Amino acid sequence: MSSTSDKAGSQTDEQQVAVRRSKLHALRENGQAFPNDFRRDALCGPLREEYAGWEAQKLESDSPSFKLSGRVTAIRSFGKTVFLNLRDGSGDLQLFCRSADLGAEQAALVKELDIGDIVGTEGRLFFTRTGELTLRAAQLRLLVKSLRPLPEKWHGLTDVEQRYRRRYVDLIVNPDSREVFKLRATVVGRVRSFLQERDFMEVETPMMQSVAGGAAARPFVTHHNTFDIDLYLRVAPELFLKRLVVGGFERVFELNRNFRNEGISTQHNPEFTMLEFYQAYADYEELMDLTEELLRDLAVTVHGGAAFSCGDLELDFSKPFRRVAMTSAVAEATGISEEQAADEGELQALADKLGLDKQGRKPGLGLLADIFEEVVEHTLQQPVFVTRFPLEVSPLSRKSDDDPRFVDRFELFIGGREIANGFSELNDSEDQMERFQQQARLREAGDEEAQQVDEDYVRALEHGLPPTAGEGIGIDRLVMVLAGVESIRDVILFPQLKPGGRAESSSR
Repeated sequence: MSSTSDKAGSQTDEQQVAVRRSKLHALRENGQAFPNDFRRDALCGPLREEYAGWEAQKLESDSPSFKLSGRVTAIRSFGKTVFLNLRDGSGDLQLFCRSADLGAEQAALVKELDIGDIVGTEGRLFFTRTGELTLRAAQLRLLVKSLRPLPEKWHGLTDVEQRYRRRYVDLIVNPDSREVFKLRATVVGRVRSFLQERDFMEVETPMMQSVAGGAAARPFVTHHNTFDIDLYLRVAPELFLKRLVVGGFERVFELNRNFRNEGISTQHNPEFTMLEFYQAYADYEELMDLTEELLRDLAVTVHGGAAFSCGDLELDFSKPFRRVAMTSAVAEATGISEEQAADEGELQALADKLGLDKQGRKPGLGLLADIFEEVVEHTLQQPVFVTRFPLEVSPLSRKSDDDPRFVDRFELFIGGREIANGFSELNDSEDQMERFQQQARLREAGDEEAQQVDEDYVRALEHGLPPTAGEGIGIDRLVMVLAGVESIRDVILFPQLKPGGRAESSSR
């Protein structure tokens, strides 16, 4: 037995490309290159599902003839008989190509096939002696000549960055990658329907904004030639979505891209997909309940049940998610009391002990968030809502009634990663302007992530924003959890990579 890949194994990629180009030139001379008149009437996956359980004799006598098309991913030659593996968008099916069935011209074509070629075929199904469902090819046509060889042992490549740079090749040869992105599409579709079933309306807001607001992040800057002004690729749609709530759309959501001009890591990509939704006459506790319901629904949709594996982590979304105040989480992790975790002096001493960079520390109780990120965040493997964030790191959140040093806010963590961020919205226009001005002072002091003053948004609040709760969920990280993968690059079809080299691994 031999295979095309075996024969090509001793050749370099350049030599294989040269051989394949010569075959293409011969096809052009015969007028057979790139035909577009073959139409299939069946798919590999559904055929396997429908006929795999048939008896061999019944299959031979009763199954109709089918037309299939797809990519050749394996070739095994036994003289006048050749087995091909055909892959289409639904799955794989084996082809049995015999000279006696195909005739001299098509049998010669089979001998010239290379792995990666796209073919069309017609024939009837049967079972081989080993029980493999197979299509006996009565006709076979070459539809597209693949000029570049596919990599061998793709799963074993150590340079995984090439999977991201040449995602099209990854998808051809790696079924696991295709399944991840099918799962992602299922998640996105279900998120939409889940919210629409609860009377949320999907909207679209500007990608280019004159004021970069809605999140603490460094924006990308572009220029509008006609107006001769700089614009920012949005870091978040939040302020526009809340304008819509002011306007009377009481339940809105947007599922789209955000852009942040920051570092790249296994958890960060400069452009990423975010779900943001806002509900009037609700608070952040109600959104925590809704978030649990959404994640439970998604787990059942993609895994068939609320319990599933995320890598080595066993998750069960049927159980209520833990809820803990940030001061309590820091106290548990460091051994200090909750009272100390809410005291600026104690936090300064703890930060010094931990060796946190003094230049990068947040002011006041905002230091609590720095310590949380350093010592607690990575330990939160099971789903947990962390609540009661310091006012200093929450410029758009409503102050807590019982302690105005904190706000009515939560972040959801799973697998040591932030998945969602939500809060009761600040709807006091005067308080909002004061916080914008405080952010402006931070920007003047060199904080490039501090938010800009958005006077039009304040004007919108002056018309009256109903009591509202809003939330953002990172779709990429959510898919990472549901797919059980460790890198955000595995769930983004075309992640941003350093030009001409290996992907950067710095964190923001």
